[in-house]
Formats: sequence, structure tokens, C-alpha cells
Amino acid sequence: MKIFYSSDETFEVNFNELLKRGKMDIEGVTSIVSTLLKEIQTEGNTALKAQIAKFDRWEPKSDDELLVSTDDMAKAYENIDPMLREALHLAYDRIESYHQKLMPETWMDKEANGTILGQKVTAVDRAGLYIPGGKAAYPSSLLMNVIPAQVAGVEEIVVCTPAPDNELNELLLAACHLCKVTKVFKVGGASAIGAMAYGTETIPKV
Repeated sequence: MKIFYSSDETFEVNFNELLKRGKMDIEGVTSIVSTLLKEIQTEGNTALKAQIAKFDRWEPKSDDELLVSTDDMAKAYENIDPMLREALHLAYDRIESYHQKLMPETWMDKEANGTILGQKVTAVDRAGLYIPGGKAAYPSSLLMNVIPAQVAGVEEIVVCTPAPDNELNELLLAACHLCKVTKVFKVGGASAIGAMAYGTETIPKV
């Protein structure tokens, strides 16, 4: 990690250089992403596996390899440090309790003139969740995305997360098991968003 001290003579130059990182070539990026999405839309899993090989440094040999097995999630849950397991449960309970308080309710009201007013709250059938990964694991992102969907009553949850070198963080897998998520796919970036948006032979459209 680079550390800049404001007392250094070169601080202003270094700091301004750092700020330039936020100015990305949007047009260039958009062109690249559009191509990836078009490939997913037209070629499905074939394009998806090629993109994983290119960006995540592993080559799925079959469509089945894209899906994380529930057995692996269960093993990860059992293997993690008991204190980490306890922390996951504590976080789960607190997040669930919070979102239960936020739940909007269906209500109807009939006025004297016969007019009916109200709102009907209905959860979507399927939600797609993107959980970042790669240099770090984000079990908290999984919990904070899955739990509100479950509280809302979403019947099917699809999770995509990158697996560089075909490896996933054990704590993330443990969190998946705790949340009873059964559809977790090893794909990240624009590829994952495209797969969930358009659907492929393996990843459901959300």
C-alpha cells in the first residue's frame, strides 16, 4: 500500500496523480463491455467460458463447472474457525432483524364513495446478486444482498461471484451455506451481469 505524507515536497504531484485514477475512458470501456455482453447474448455458455478463461485464468471444461456445489459450501461452513462461524450467524441475525422492520405491507382502503385505494407488495420471483471477489472476499456483501431478498419473499436467488484461478474464498462459501443459497456461479465482471441479464444454458435469467 502506498502512503503519501502531506509534508513531503512531492505530495501535491503524487496526490494529483492518484486522483487521475478515477478518470476512466468511459467510451473505451463501454465498447469492450458491449462486445462481451453481445457475445453472452448470442453464444451463451460458450462465450461465458471463453471470457472466464480470459479474465479469471481458468478454463471450465464443462457447463457444470460453473456451478458451485452445495457440498463445497457445507464443507466450507464446517471448516471455518468457530469464531468466524459465530460472527456470520450474528451478522445474519442482525441484518435479518433490520430488514424485517423495513418490510412494506400490502394495504387496501375503501372510501365512502366506493373508491378503493391501497398498495399490493409482491416480491419478484427471482433475484440475481453480484458479489465482488478476486483480491478480497466479501461475505458481508453476500449477507446484505441475500437476506433482504429472502425477507422480501424472493423464491429463487442466483449469485454470481468471480473465482480467479478457479478458487473461491472459504468464508464466502460458508456464508452461502448459512443463507441456504443453492445457485452460486463462478463468473465475475460484465460476464456475470450479462449472464444474469440474458440467461444462458446454465445461468437463469433474473
